[in-house]
Amino acid sequence: MTKTQYYCASTLDGYIAESDDTIDWLLKYRGSFEGEGVEPIKGSYDRYYEGVGALVMGSVTYEFVLAHEAKGGKWPYKGKPTWVLSSRELPKPAGEEVDIRIVNAKVRDLHDEMSAAAGELNLWVVGGGDVASQFADAGLLDELLVTVVPVVLGEGKPLFDRRLPGGPMQLAGTRSFDSGMVELRYEISAATGA
Repeated sequence: MTKTQYYCASTLDGYIAESDDTIDWLLKYRGSFEGEGVEPIKGSYDRYYEGVGALVMGSVTYEFVLAHEAKGGKWPYKGKPTWVLSSRELPKPAGEEVDIRIVNAKVRDLHDEMSAAAGELNLWVVGGGDVASQFADAGLLDELLVTVVPVVLGEGKPLFDRRLPGGPMQLAGTRSFDSGMVELRYEISAATGA
């Protein structure tokens, strides 16, 4: 069954980006941990991505990916349909395996289509906090997988833009990485009454 998952990295104080949308705090982070049960951070993204069938993101995240990850015109999510929530016209990278759908619609109106496109795999809410909050507000966000990076910014772009409806999330698991980062997995829908 397809799950809608918000998978991202966050600072210890709950920010996913600096105020200017940069993520140098993550890209330049170097840490280590040698405790019991530690897993290698290398490959953890690849393991997650194998379970993704479709993606959705906001325009700021999309523009960041185009500027930083799609260097040389190579879209990093080839073969997977990607929805970009935006009221603006945005450029699209070329390529046969590039399926980008720029839409100005409510997530509730798109969710069935996105879930169907994901097939037996999951729908990844890539970012930002407003997009994740829209899914949570609509009762459509099943899980939060947040990798906490031991960095404190003091200000920036928050993990969520507003208070989530319903009660607290239910912890579903944790993973400690050799980088000193910790992944927390929370179930959301049960807490929000969806």
